[in-house]
Amino acid sequence: MNNEVIISCAITGAGNTTDKHPAIPTSPAEIANAAIAANLAGASIAHIHVRDPETGAPSRRVDLYQEVVERIRDSDSDVIINLTAGMGGDVMLDPNDPHKTIEGTDLVSAVERMEHIEALKPEICTLDCGSLNFGNSLYVSTPEMLTYMAERCQQLGVKPELEIFDTGNLVFALHMMKQGLLDAPALFQLCLGIPWGAPADTATMKLMSDMLPEGSNWAGFGISRMQMPMVAQAMLLGGNVRVGLEDNLFLGKGNYASNEQLVSNAVTIIESMGAQVATVTRAREILGLRGTQ
Repeated sequence: MNNEVIISCAITGAGNTTDKHPAIPTSPAEIANAAIAANLAGASIAHIHVRDPETGAPSRRVDLYQEVVERIRDSDSDVIINLTAGMGGDVMLDPNDPHKTIEGTDLVSAVERMEHIEALKPEICTLDCGSLNFGNSLYVSTPEMLTYMAERCQQLGVKPELEIFDTGNLVFALHMMKQGLLDAPALFQLCLGIPWGAPADTATMKLMSDMLPEGSNWAGFGISRMQMPMVAQAMLLGGNVRVGLEDNLFLGKGNYASNEQLVSNAVTIIESMGAQVATVTRAREILGLRGTQ
């Protein structure tokens, strides 16, 4: 069991959730304020996507990321900033002609996916470690893309959080470690319950955690109603945890959650099981982060 647990909060995500929840953080101010509130509730890491402030649609605009990061850095919060580098991999195919893409496709190069990372140099950014069926779409993240992105992370001094959606993703991440593309200690995030990736259950999380190299840092999460059960499960298996509105919108049926409420629930689970929540300072030490510049 992990006795000093790092909590990460995934603030808003890129999913179609703005019509499913009345208070999804959308503007840079809302996203930054939610990250700060999650930190005050006990999260050491804020995992951040941005959205178009007018429409709520997911966005890759560097200026929006910059505003969120500046707002957090200008506040009293020392929360660790983890920016997604996974945007730009979505493909929707015409069911009648798979050579054609349709509305919802956002497929760009590895260079474009890293533009905001290059500009802002967060302590952590995510690397989605493979292509997969993602709901009704296809997510594309090729070995060549990931190799380039891992190399740039090394050069920039940004810690990649290796997003693992199935065992094939994990095998490729281990390959990158062998190639010297990832600085120790490596950081893994086991992402469970995404249709059609690995399921959110005990056996799958244990299988994946058992595949990790000794000395690696890892966290795990489940989506929707499996969010809190997977908090307990990851902790019992020796990992850290992730919660937040990106992965789950409710505290219970019909009861809308906020990010800080989800973090507070995770804190309760961790402390009720006899462990403690890692501070931001300890999280940086455990993960081998450089701190803010």
